[in-house]
Amino acid sequence: MDIVLYTQRVEIVKSYGERRDCADQNIAAFLDACGFLPVPVPNNKELAGCMILQLKPAGIVFTGGNSLVKYGGDAPERDETEQRMLRMALERNIPVYGFCRGMQTILDFYGCKLVQVEGHVAVRHEVDGRIGHREVNSFHNQACIAVKDPVEVLGQTEDGVVEAIQIKGKKVMAAMWHPEREKEFQKDDMELIKKLFGKKA
Repeated sequence: MDIVLYTQRVEIVKSYGERRDCADQNIAAFLDACGFLPVPVPNNKELAGCMILQLKPAGIVFTGGNSLVKYGGDAPERDETEQRMLRMALERNIPVYGFCRGMQTILDFYGCKLVQVEGHVAVRHEVDGRIGHREVNSFHNQACIAVKDPVEVLGQTEDGVVEAIQIKGKKVMAAMWHPEREKEFQKDDMELIKKLFGKKA
């Protein structure tokens, strides 16, 4: 099985004085269902870089959780790790997919600003655009309203929130919904990952 690396959120446990890397078990299950061997990455930019070089992944997934530090988050090590991974992926033509915070990481890398939005936490809503018409889950209170080149919008909600993007000329795509939080993994999400990461039928 081809390896796909995925990032983890940082949980701060004050009673133990620990900063823990963790991820929903469904993320690994989703990537496995797509036909890949999921490997979690620690929030350490040097180790993350070594993993990319040594494991030569078929793709990289930036997952949800933790706001970016510039927007009130408290996990600078995660920001640094994902920025390093994205730069390395672009240099080596490794496909990248981001969801929720993962999409925000990509947007920020390309200079697209986030704003506070209402009505996008723990709801389902409609998304329309080049990706077609879909009903998706939503668990975010920060979002992008306007992008800049080379970011291309693939889907938006009725209130103008950008919900899916791709980077022009690069193997980089992202969406604001969580594919792992569906009761049943959605065929559209699975096919997107397989195609992006070069999984043969």
